[in-house]
Amino acid sequence: MNFDLVLDIALSLIAIFTAIVLHEVAHGYMALRLGDPTARDLGRLTLNPLAHIDPIGTILVPLTLAVLNALGILNAPLFGWAKPVPINPRNFRNPFRGMLFVALAGPGTNIVLALGTALIGRLLLLMVPQSLNMASPSFGIHLLIALFTLLRHFVIYNLFLAVFNLIPIPPLDGSRVLTYFLPTEGRRIMLSLERYGFLIFAVLFYLGVFNGVFSVVWGLGLRLLGYR
Repeated sequence: MNFDLVLDIALSLIAIFTAIVLHEVAHGYMALRLGDPTARDLGRLTLNPLAHIDPIGTILVPLTLAVLNALGILNAPLFGWAKPVPINPRNFRNPFRGMLFVALAGPGTNIVLALGTALIGRLLLLMVPQSLNMASPSFGIHLLIALFTLLRHFVIYNLFLAVFNLIPIPPLDGSRVLTYFLPTEGRRIMLSLERYGFLIFAVLFYLGVFNGVFSVVWGLGLRLLGYR
């Protein structure tokens, strides 16, 4: 693997790791605002990444996917997860409505981060002189390219995490949102499906559903950044 590819992998991992951590912190802050201090009391309302790392979901899965993609063995979007922020719905005035808002907080934060980063990226592009030779081997040019690459990955992976988590498969956030609007029997069914969530996810991954979602998100992210 050449240096450019290694750098791209590293920047991808930084972007998705940051997006995952902020996603979980958003869940905890929303729960706190609704009356549940569980995440705060357990030290999870922090941007310290060590408090949120899941050895498998935060490190092993994204790193393995990145390496397999780089070697051409696999062609799949990077994804992962952090340790879920602990939530106690009994502390909410309305547990079901509280869980709805908590579930939406994660994807909502990712969308806001993607849009904000895209705006920053567009402003930075406007500040780059048109006469600047981006093919120049100078350190400054390499640093600028790395910055734009990181911004691009951060936009795209925040969008992907938002869309991915809104898929109504337990225990993803989308299932919490859907559960709120279902009748009592429907809620029971969704809860019973949680034990099969990983299997459903694996089937969709095998069928390439997430690749299709990522392709759409990739195009949208580039448009937001003004690349298309």
